[in-house]
Parts: sequence; structure tokens; C-alpha cells
Amino acid sequence: MQKRVNVITLGCSKNLSDSEVLLGQLNHAGLAAASEMRDDHDIVVVNTCGFIDLAKEESVETILHQVERKKAGEIEKLYVTGCLSQRYRDDLIQELPEVDGFFGTVELPLLLEEFNVDYRKDLLGSKRLTTPSHYAYVKISEGCNRTCGFCAIPLMRGKHISRPMEEIEYEIKHWVSKGVKEVMLIAQELTFYGLDLYKKRVLAELVQRLAQIEGLHWLRLHYAYPSQFPIDVIEVIRNEKVVCDYLDMPLQHASNEVLRRMRRNITQEKSRELIARIREIHPEICLRTTMLVGYPGETEEDHEQLIDFIEEMQFNRLGVFTYSHEEGTHGHKLEDDVPQEVKAERASHVMEVQESISYNHNQKHVGEVITALVDEVDAEGNAIGRSQWDSPEVDNDIFIQTGDNYAPVGQMIQVKITEADAFSLRGEMV
Repeated sequence: MQKRVNVITLGCSKNLSDSEVLLGQLNHAGLAAASEMRDDHDIVVVNTCGFIDLAKEESVETILHQVERKKAGEIEKLYVTGCLSQRYRDDLIQELPEVDGFFGTVELPLLLEEFNVDYRKDLLGSKRLTTPSHYAYVKISEGCNRTCGFCAIPLMRGKHISRPMEEIEYEIKHWVSKGVKEVMLIAQELTFYGLDLYKKRVLAELVQRLAQIEGLHWLRLHYAYPSQFPIDVIEVIRNEKVVCDYLDMPLQHASNEVLRRMRRNITQEKSRELIARIREIHPEICLRTTMLVGYPGETEEDHEQLIDFIEEMQFNRLGVFTYSHEEGTHGHKLEDDVPQEVKAERASHVMEVQESISYNHNQKHVGEVITALVDEVDAEGNAIGRSQWDSPEVDNDIFIQTGDNYAPVGQMIQVKITEADAFSLRGEMV
């Protein structure tokens, strides 16, 4: 009987993309591999996250659960890959001898050898989508050359390596031919794209090229670093209809002292100038950012500077994390002197402020007719969708009354917005 493989993915969209490549390689080789977490598989691969404490805890708990299943005879083999495995392999080998193999973030060919499968680089468009069939994450590069004090990604993912434009274009054309409407470009750091291959930043050129792909409806950009931001990208976003009026640009903080200790290579003043320039070029753009609170040495004054900055900048979308003291990072050399309860209070404060800002932004859409991409349909036939200003999982949902109409998943529809709160909209299908 053919062995069945279950790939369990934890962590971010980059990990999800890696799992999709693994599934595609296994499926193409004739193995029955799936991503749904089930109990009827012979072999389990856990693709782990090792970014912050909570993610590491989830990864370890998932591995331990599968170890118990192996001890009980429910599965035959257990493999662990991804960031946690890359970062703590030696410790994990000692602590978890029941695991049949640990593999790092760039060791897919070695993992495939365990299945007697040769890695095939020519299967660029043959990864197995684990997202709904109408959208896909496409990685344009791997690794990161930045040295942010809080971030362990370079330890786990290595240096920045850009994918060739032709390879990215080929993959997206493949997904569009399969019915994908929306593609999200992801990387540890988008704006570095091309420096290694083309000796200059060419993100704008890449986006311009991808925007010409026939049949692609939305192209979205995630994870752009603010320092030395290539401003020509904003002009492409403004001019190309396919490119969503959306930019995810994590700023992390606004206090110059905290930014210095974080090694972000930018100041609050430079951040203000960049945001003003972006909005000058493209007034309609939706700016999403992420903030990090509780970094070593962060004072109450630093926090108030951050709050004032958020209130002034009026970001359309914002997320917040509390600092995690990570071994091997520059921040780990500093004293983790902000108590956990203070970190949590500051994170809550940030989101309280942003909730009011988000509410005011959303209220402006009441009465408007906007385009939505349908992500789900409920039992009554009503739809849940998103606008071009909203990425899956992290941004607003639109709850849509469809009436006598039917809007299948993956369809672009017109919706008149009738209500809005801080993090969702409601409307009627037009």
C-alpha cells in the first residue's frame, strides 16, 4: 500500500510556501501527500517556526504530539524541518531521538531523499497550493542581509538570495492558468530584491513585469523594509491597475533611541519623510505596518513617542508584537528589562489607539461601492470577501449579503458598504 504523507505547517506565509513546494515534489513523484492535519497518515513532516517564543512553543508541542503518536504506533516515520529545526537541530536531536530526521530551511533535497525522491528544480509551477485556489503566496527571494537586533531570521534563513524574474513570472503564469486571481509577493525583505542577481534594486521592474500577466487580477506586496526604500515601486503601484493599492512596510518603532538599539538604520524623521513621500505620490495607498514593543531599554517615554507617531501617521492597518529575547540576536546581548506584563500592556495600548484609527478609516467606505474578492460562502449563500486594501488572515473581512444572487468563492463582485466597525465591513452585493 502506498505510504501517505501529512505535512503540518506552522508559522508564516514563507513557511507555507516551502511546504507547498515539498507537497508538489512529493505529489509529482507519485506519493499521496496532503497538508490537512489528519490522523490517517503513515508519515508526518512538521514544518516548524522558530521566530519568537510563542511560535517555538507551538512547534515543540506539535512535534511532541506527533512523537506520542509514533510511540503509540499511529505513524511510522516523523520528520522535522523549517526554522526551529535549522536553529536548534543539535538540541532537538538530543531531546527527541524518536524523530527520524531533522532538516534545515534549505535542505529540501535531503528531506526528499528520505522518500527516495530526487529534488526537481524544473517543477517551478508544480507546488501544491494549500491556500484557497483563488489566491497564492509567491516567494521572490530567500533569506535576509539585515541585522535587526530582535530578529533571528538571518540565523535560520541565511543571506538574501533573489529568484530570477523569469522564474517568478513563470510560476505566477502557471497559477493564473489554474484559476488564481490574487498573488501575494512575499520575502523576508522585498526591497533588497535584485541586488545579488542584477547588482541593483529592481523590485519596481519586477512588479511592472508581473503586472502585465494576462488573467492576473490582484498583485499584492508584503514585507518591505523602510530604510533605503525604492520609491519607484510606489509609482508602479499607482499606475498599474493590477497592483493592489497596498503596501506592507513594518516600521517596528518610532523612538530614535529604540530604533538605534534595534539596528533599524532609520530614524523617526526619515520614517515620516518616507510616509509623506509615499502618500504624496499615491494618496490612495493603504499602508500596513507592524510595531514591536518591549525591546530592551524601551522606556515609558519611548512608548509614548510610538503612540504619538501612530496617532499622527494614521496607518490604515497595523499589527503589534511583544519583544521575545532570542538567542543569537544582537538584542540578546542586552538586558531583557521590560517586564512581560508591561510588554502586554503596551501592546494593548497600541491596538486600542489603532482600533479608533481603523474605525475612522472604515467609516469612510460606508455608502461606497467597492470590488471584493470572495474568500468564503456561508450556509445561507452569503459571502465573506476582501477589498484590494486587505490581505488574507491579517486584515479586514467584508460580510456580504448576496440576496437572490450567488457569488462563488474566487469571484470578484461589486459590494455596496452599509456598515463598518474597526476591523470589518458589511455590505450588499450590487
